[in-house]
Amino acid sequence: MEDRSAAVRAAPVPEADGRVLPVAEPLARLLPAGGLRRGSTVALPPGPAATSLLFALIAEASAGGAWAAVVGRPGLGLVAAAEAGVRLERLALVPEPGPDLVAVVVALLDGMDVVAVAGAERVRAAERQRLAARARQRGAVLVALGSWPGADLELACTDVGWHGLGTGAGRLRERRVGVRVRGRGTAAAGRSGAVLLPGPDGAVAPAPRGPAVAPLREVERVAG
Repeated sequence: MEDRSAAVRAAPVPEADGRVLPVAEPLARLLPAGGLRRGSTVALPPGPAATSLLFALIAEASAGGAWAAVVGRPGLGLVAAAEAGVRLERLALVPEPGPDLVAVVVALLDGMDVVAVAGAERVRAAERQRLAARARQRGAVLVALGSWPGADLELACTDVGWHGLGTGAGRLRERRVGVRVRGRGTAAAGRSGAVLLPGPDGAVAPAPRGPAVAPLREVERVAG
């Protein structure tokens, strides 16, 4: 999937006053502000490559000195996060927040630049509004790992496929992913484009023209 429209090709320039946290260029060109706008709420629905998309969103900001936290993901792969460019020394983890999920997220929003929270289905509508308001007040970015009605933006992965199987040594080298962005600042149909997630070096990279060599279902069949 590849949208070659002028709106997607011309990447917005992040504001220089700190109101937008930077993201890697392949994603920046899809986001209305050219990065993660402070005070906003971003939803990442579950699905293939969703965790890689999270890492890609926070890697550039953490490299620039921003602090990030992930709540409610006990199995988060730190090796994969580091390979994606996330600075682990600026990453806080709360694997098991327990019944105080909302209170934990509120506290983190007070001190972190980006807070990603899993278990969105446990958060009631009034609590979602409270957390979104806290993010706006503190100038943090709230990333919901799951459905979050009312989010400013939603980023979803589509058309996932791998490069590598059946070529060369037959090893998986990179994954081509379609990314669809919907929400405020985008047209009704949203924006979409293809990226490598991960690319050859583990980080997000621009996608070349053409389809992936191996669709996701083939990778799953080969893997067992």
